[in-house]
Amino acid sequence: MSSAPSPLVKDARTLTLAGGLAVLEAAIREAERIGQPMCISVVDTGGNLLAFGRMDGSKALSEISTKNKAVTAALSNEPTGGAHADVELQVTLAQENKWTNLIGGLPIRVDGYVLGAVASGSGTGTQDLAVARAGAAAIEGADMFEDFVPMGAEDTGIIRGSHPEKVRG
Repeated sequence: MSSAPSPLVKDARTLTLAGGLAVLEAAIREAERIGQPMCISVVDTGGNLLAFGRMDGSKALSEISTKNKAVTAALSNEPTGGAHADVELQVTLAQENKWTNLIGGLPIRVDGYVLGAVASGSGTGTQDLAVARAGAAAIEGADMFEDFVPMGAEDTGIIRGSHPEKVRG
């Protein structure tokens, strides 16, 4: 059998359970360091849940939103929160409420391959993103998406109590 590249097959990589647990543990450490209890979800390339943790004191509904953030980040290869506020509701409805633009979902991408994603929730957008980045950093060479600019309703202040400086700060 030939090992030559084929136009019918592509290379793929995905997180293992051990990788998912390492990401979860690193994210929990960051949430503890900043003093913000979080719900944290880690998914594989296909958006399948690998690891989940709900820290004592985190918001129960963040269990749902972090899973949706992680799936959105894994399948779109983009951090969540980057879609403009003008389209986020339409896109959410078109994706049967499985897509979210809430800040805090981060693809885990290494050498151009999306291995999965991590998402956190229960804090501010800035806290959620910081905890997700700490989780992703558990995978050597993971992209931290340093040039990411939030543009959704959460970032623009459309969501009551949110403020752009809180998200970017």
